[in-house]
Amino acid sequence: MTAILLMYILDGAVAGILAGLLGIGGGVVVVPILVFCFARQGIPDALIMHMAIGTSLASIMFTAVASFRAHQKRNAVHWDVVRKFAIGILTGTFLGTCIAAQLSTRFLKGFFVVFLYYVTIQLLIDRKPTPSRQIPGHAAMLGVGNVIGIVSSLVGIGGGSLSVPFMIWRNMTVHHAIGTSAAIGFPIAMAGTFGYIYNGLTVQGLPDYSVGYIYLPALLGVVVTSVLTAPLGVRLAHSLPVNRLKRIFAFLLLAVATRMLIGIL
Repeated sequence: MTAILLMYILDGAVAGILAGLLGIGGGVVVVPILVFCFARQGIPDALIMHMAIGTSLASIMFTAVASFRAHQKRNAVHWDVVRKFAIGILTGTFLGTCIAAQLSTRFLKGFFVVFLYYVTIQLLIDRKPTPSRQIPGHAAMLGVGNVIGIVSSLVGIGGGSLSVPFMIWRNMTVHHAIGTSAAIGFPIAMAGTFGYIYNGLTVQGLPDYSVGYIYLPALLGVVVTSVLTAPLGVRLAHSLPVNRLKRIFAFLLLAVATRMLIGIL
């Protein structure tokens, strides 16, 4: 059990750095490690993916605050854009948790693997969309927010893999898109946490210290370190060759995705 708790703590440290550094959300790291730890603990397979995603989203509530506060100090958060996203993000994310509750662990793992391959390609190609348009009005942002929220709730991320390219395409600089994405991660995480608690309250066989699909020991271990390391990731984003780091991380994700795919097959 001690080794697993240490894994939770290390998981949070890496997730916090990535949230601040790359703006892709620590869930791409948190979820696979939680899946591994939950399996080692003997949690029923039918519950593992739902708990990993729910716990990941709960941890992002804390990581997102630490990350966007650090970005805000550099004036890199566009709060007008966050407000336009908010309603769509909240409704889409909660809807996504209700959809996820009806899906099997096998399907969610498969969807997560596909998402990891998408993120890997995105990082390796590093093709930034041509800034050619402005941020749209509230009606269009409602739809975009719903899509980002649904996908985020199915894979346990803060939405940066989708929102950052969208905002760059809409003529926002990279650092400002990452900072704004960090702020958008909070309503995603809040709605996702509530949804996974709500949909898991009546589920049988959950381990002790669970609230719905949120496993509190894992949440505590991840949060303690992720909140501390998220500001470090922000500082690194403004001082290190991020493109090189993205490629290294992409190969790590490729290995994780392939390992999970082999497990599914």
